[in-house]
Amino acid sequence: MISSQLLAYVAVLVFCTFQARSLETFIAAVYEHAVILPNATLTPVSREEALLLMNRNLDLLEGAIASAAKQGAHIIVTPEDGVYGWNFSRDTLYPYLEDIPDPEVNWIPCNNPHRFGHTPVQERLSCLAKDNSIYVVANFGDKKPCNASDPECPPDGRYQYNTDVVFDAQGKLVARYHKQNLFMGEDQFNAPKEPEVVTFNTTFGKFGIFTCFDILFYDPAVTLVTDFQVDTILFPTAWMNVLPHLSAIEFHSAWAMGMGVNFLASNIHYPSMKMTGSGIYAPDSPRAFHYDMKTEEGKLLLSQLDSHPHHPAVVNWTSFASGVKTLSTGNQEFNSTVFFDEFTFLELTEVTGNYTVCQKALCCHLSYKMSEKRSDEVYALGAFDGLHTVEGSYYLQVCTLLKCRTTDLHTCGDSVETASTRFDTFSLSGTFGTQHVFPEVLLSEIQLAPGEFQVSSDGRLFSLQPPSGPVLTVTLYGRLYEKDQVSDASSDLTAQALRVMLVVLIPVGFSISW
Repeated sequence: MISSQLLAYVAVLVFCTFQARSLETFIAAVYEHAVILPNATLTPVSREEALLLMNRNLDLLEGAIASAAKQGAHIIVTPEDGVYGWNFSRDTLYPYLEDIPDPEVNWIPCNNPHRFGHTPVQERLSCLAKDNSIYVVANFGDKKPCNASDPECPPDGRYQYNTDVVFDAQGKLVARYHKQNLFMGEDQFNAPKEPEVVTFNTTFGKFGIFTCFDILFYDPAVTLVTDFQVDTILFPTAWMNVLPHLSAIEFHSAWAMGMGVNFLASNIHYPSMKMTGSGIYAPDSPRAFHYDMKTEEGKLLLSQLDSHPHHPAVVNWTSFASGVKTLSTGNQEFNSTVFFDEFTFLELTEVTGNYTVCQKALCCHLSYKMSEKRSDEVYALGAFDGLHTVEGSYYLQVCTLLKCRTTDLHTCGDSVETASTRFDTFSLSGTFGTQHVFPEVLLSEIQLAPGEFQVSSDGRLFSLQPPSGPVLTVTLYGRLYEKDQVSDASSDLTAQALRVMLVVLIPVGFSISW
């Protein structure tokens, strides 16, 4: 009896102590890293040469980590491929890999570096976390041996994983995640046999982690939020910007808002490959972001976030749009391509108006008022309801107001970075067949619009004030994950054709992540 009372007392004491230590807010940091790449080679370098390159990158990461810690940051995220870059085949990557154990082993590499073999990268990351009393999130490669008893074992006798690791403020390994959704060109890595859902708890909230291309799929990204109720997502990425809808800061901030979580996105800085765009995003608005195609320098961002962000009201994404009566505008619909997808468009011909355009089951409604209707710029309202099949297969429903590249309607959907037309108001909605819709507003010069728009419970994305800059796009980007498995011969042929194109356009041994 006494022992049970004692155990109950200890449990209550531990709980109260944890509650007392828990933080209502925390300071997050992300670092956009100008990675030092290895020389492209067809033959593997020595382990010593691989370590030289990795330590050069770790030197840069160390400066960012120390600076973040001095400014009070509790956690810092560094990018995918940030330790060694991406000029690799499967064999040439091998010297850069380490055996990364399951965090259940309770290991602080800084204190016991040889417990799991030769692990100097993990040792250095652990010591950076411990010495600066900060959580450190990094990405590099894990290797796991296998043999003929495993029917899926690769011919070279090992699995190679694109891996995120997290070390806590004492240097302890607390999380390890193997990337599930590998981007085209990541043939040097294996995907895990089953998606890994990785979370860990801190005094400033519950965290989940996934990598780059994972964001476009249900597992593990959506599962972490809907089934595991994480507060904050950690997101190392090597993201190549694709306008008009998939630039890094645009889509990542939209995902945070659509899913109702904090989102810490750390991107590689490599402008020649359109890699830039990092940010610290809360569910209600971006808190800090960086987009820079002009310089070659890295960038450290810091911002305060709520440890347990308020979850917004559930949105019925079809409620408003389903009650709108479709009125003929007299404008002729036309088709144009947005990132290989054929959208149905209507040109906005007046300074103010109400427009509706439909494709299959999706009807998109727009009410707007421009400050002026310029003769040298064309805007259009577009709808897409279908399976995207290039660089991955995923089903989309998209409503978008966008600026066309020129006054030629066939350029509607092309990449465009600048605009001059200002809008006084806009309201966009659609008859979506999904609850997973991500609201995007992107302004001229690839800038976000924090606090300038809102999503209503009946599914409208509308302006709260005239946007602070000319508009590039206002978009509701919907994902129907349950339709992703739909396949046809054309999608297979498209993927094959793109692989051939990659082989022709990029050097031998070159591989990229996303």
